[in-house]
Amino acid sequence: MLDRPYMLRVVAIVAICYSVSSISAAFAADAWPQWRGPDRDGQVAGTTWPDSLSEGRLTLRWSVDQGPSYSGPIVVGDRVFVTETKDKKFEVVRALDRGTGKQLWETEWEGSTTVPFFAAANGSWIRSTPVYSEGRLYVAGIRDLLVCLDAESGQVVWRLDFVAETGSGVPSFGCASSPLVYEGHVYIQAGSSLAKVNQDSGDIVWQTLKDNGGMMGGAFSSPVVAELHGQTQLVVQTRAKLAGVDPADGAVLWSEEIPAFRGMNIVPPTVLGNRIFTSSYGGRSLMFEVTRQEDSWSIREVWNHKSQGYMSSPMVVDGHIYLHLRNQRLVCLNAETGEACWTTEPFGKYWSMVANGKRLLALDQTGQLLLIEASPEEFKLVGRQTVAEDSWAHLGISGNELFVRDLKAMKVFQWQ
Repeated sequence: MLDRPYMLRVVAIVAICYSVSSISAAFAADAWPQWRGPDRDGQVAGTTWPDSLSEGRLTLRWSVDQGPSYSGPIVVGDRVFVTETKDKKFEVVRALDRGTGKQLWETEWEGSTTVPFFAAANGSWIRSTPVYSEGRLYVAGIRDLLVCLDAESGQVVWRLDFVAETGSGVPSFGCASSPLVYEGHVYIQAGSSLAKVNQDSGDIVWQTLKDNGGMMGGAFSSPVVAELHGQTQLVVQTRAKLAGVDPADGAVLWSEEIPAFRGMNIVPPTVLGNRIFTSSYGGRSLMFEVTRQEDSWSIREVWNHKSQGYMSSPMVVDGHIYLHLRNQRLVCLNAETGEACWTTEPFGKYWSMVANGKRLLALDQTGQLLLIEASPEEFKLVGRQTVAEDSWAHLGISGNELFVRDLKAMKVFQWQ
C-alpha cells in the first residue's frame, strides 16, 4: 500500500533527542502490547498483587494531560503508546517515556466523525486500541482508517483507508474493533467486514463476513485467535453473528446468529476449550459448543441466561464467568451450567477487568479501581481506590505498574 498524501495528512513531531529504545527486544518479557494484554484475554502472570488497596499500596508515578480517547494504553519496553482525538478534527498517537511520561514523538492525521443516538453522550473520539508487533504500531482510526507507524520514530510506514479502498461507508458508530496481529497479518473488523491485511505492505488479502454497511456497518467487537478441535481459527462477533473463520483464506467454518438490539453485539467472544461464550445488549448470555466431523463444522447452544452484556469484556476464573452488565451490575455465571451464582448492586457504565490468579482488578467508568477476590460464593470486594475521573479505556498492566487512561489524562501507578 503506497503512501497517499492527498488522502491523509500526517504530521510526525519527533523529540530532538531521546535515548535508543529497547522496545524491539522487550516484547515478551515486559509488555502490554495490545488490547487486553499479551494473550488478548486480560490474564496477568508473574506479579503478585497486594492483598488490599489500603493507603500507600498503590501510588501515582506520573500523570500527563491528554485529549479524550476510548483506546487503552499499550506498553512495550520503555514506552507507553496512547491515542487521542484533538479539537474534534484530528487523531493523535503519542509515545511517552515509561519512567517519566515525557513525550518522545507525536503523529497526527485528520479524522473524526460524530456518532449517533445515545453513543454521542459518551463522546465521538477514537475507540480502537492499537497493537504493537515487530517494531511497528497498528492504529485504527474512527473513520475506518488503519495506520502503520514505526514505533521508534512515529513515522508512517503505510496507511489503509477502508472507505476509499473498499467503497464501504464510514461506520455510524466509528471503528471500534481493536486490530490483531497474527503470523504476518493484521486482522480487523473494518470496511463492513472482517479483513486480513498484509502486515508489511498494508494490502488487503481478503475480506469476509461482509455486512450491508450503514447503521449495521462497523462491528463493535474485536477478533481473537483460538484453536478449536485442532484447527486454528479467528473467532469473531459481528453485529449479527458469531463465527469461526479460517485465517488462511477467510472461509467461514461455522456461524450462529446472535440477536441484539440494533446489532449491539459488543462483547468479544470468550473461548473455553471448544465452547464459546458471548452476551449481547438486548439479548442474552449464551454458551455454545462447536463440533467437528472431518471437514464439517457445526455449533449448538449449551445454555443461555437472561443477563445482558454491554461493552465490558468478561473474565473467566476457575470455571466461572465474571461479566459486567448492561444494567451496570456484575454477575458471576457458572461456565458449565449457566447458573448465576450472585449479582451485585449497580456500579458505573463500563468496566475493564484483568485477572491474576483468583484476584480481579476492575477499572470502573467512574474512575474507581476495584480489587476483587474471585469467588462463586459471594461478591468479595477487598479494596478500592480512585485512580481517574472518568475512564472508558482498558487497563494496562506490566510488572508492578498499572497504566490508566483517564478520559483526559494518561496515568501510571505502581504497587508498593
